[in-house]
Amino acid sequence: MSDDAELATRRLRLKLALEELREMRGFGTELVTIIIPPDRQVSDARGLLQNEHGQAANIKSKGTRKNVQGAIESALSTLSRYKNAGENGIALFVGSIIIGNNKNRMVNIVIEEPPQPLISFRYRCDSVFELSQLEDMLVDKKSYGLFVIDRSEAAYGIASGKRIHVQEHLVSNIMGKHRQGGQSAQRFERLIEEAAHKFFKRATEHACSYWLPNLENIQAIIIAGPGATKDFVVKNDYFHHEIAKKIAPTTFDVGYSNESGVRELVDNAGQMMGEIELDAERKVMNEFLSELIKASPKAAYGEMMVRGALEQGAVAKLLISEGLRKNSVVLACGSCQHEWKVTIGRMEPLPKCPACKASGDDAKELSSISLIDELGVMAAKSNTDIVYISTDTEEGAQLFEGFGGLAGICRYPIM
Repeated sequence: MSDDAELATRRLRLKLALEELREMRGFGTELVTIIIPPDRQVSDARGLLQNEHGQAANIKSKGTRKNVQGAIESALSTLSRYKNAGENGIALFVGSIIIGNNKNRMVNIVIEEPPQPLISFRYRCDSVFELSQLEDMLVDKKSYGLFVIDRSEAAYGIASGKRIHVQEHLVSNIMGKHRQGGQSAQRFERLIEEAAHKFFKRATEHACSYWLPNLENIQAIIIAGPGATKDFVVKNDYFHHEIAKKIAPTTFDVGYSNESGVRELVDNAGQMMGEIELDAERKVMNEFLSELIKASPKAAYGEMMVRGALEQGAVAKLLISEGLRKNSVVLACGSCQHEWKVTIGRMEPLPKCPACKASGDDAKELSSISLIDELGVMAAKSNTDIVYISTDTEEGAQLFEGFGGLAGICRYPIM
């Protein structure tokens, strides 16, 4: 796997882990977070935990004391497997989480290959896990400001990495072309222009207030709209002087000045926005879609077809939706002991046994691996490039909703 693909895989694994960790809660300060950066000894963390285990004996609540000491013991057992923190450090999350109906269970989650080095050592006991350092790793630093406007509405936001965020949609109060009785044409025109000026000022001030705190990470501000208004607001200095320095010299024509216009702007300005990945993934999705309509397509989609193509070594590029949340699970029937493999979502109930039709409630889970990781292993065996596709673009949403989140661009037609 290439370095870029390996980094993308690490980022996606972290994203999936954080989705679960964010939802976990403890009854009290029973969830233990240990963050060990690469320049810190694991033995230091073990020493701290041993000391904290002794201190936990003073906790008055018997239940809290038991859960905290149990979490620390589990953490110590896990850390005993590591000689050092590795290239980027280790993050360990241990504790008794609430699972409903006043029940709880112990979890022990290790993130040992984060996409970036952990910065500082952390030890924390709380009702939630401390995730800030890991959350920061998913924030794309390089970004582009997006602004669309005409006389009736405006919208602005930001594009970074694989994300388009529309912050606000504003509507003007500019009067229509038909004046009321008693108003001269000249006065009516002046009122319209005053209303337009106030709207342009309001829209640009809102956008500048949003961009300014992170201006150092913004590569350019890109302006668009369906008419001449976009050029008017740039030429007449409506933007803050620091923002004005970053406005791209080229403006773009789009059909709308709302959220749809912002997304259309990303499509039109793709080449200018070379630092973000949305344009690259749009191109690879278009390559797949154009292949699919050919008489003998070199394409596969859906889990079954993609698996078959991977087993043949036929897949050149494997397209995986970042929205895919399924696991490949091996089950054993509690009634007839039949073993079978199934792909299911995180919250889906276990299926009936295919042999004796017994309820899945009696089935035992023998092993589980995320579908993304399983297909990644298969792809590595045939030197298949893996491309992770976000759901923020129309093409990305189409992969997730229309093709089951999986597709392949093949080396030859699949029969």
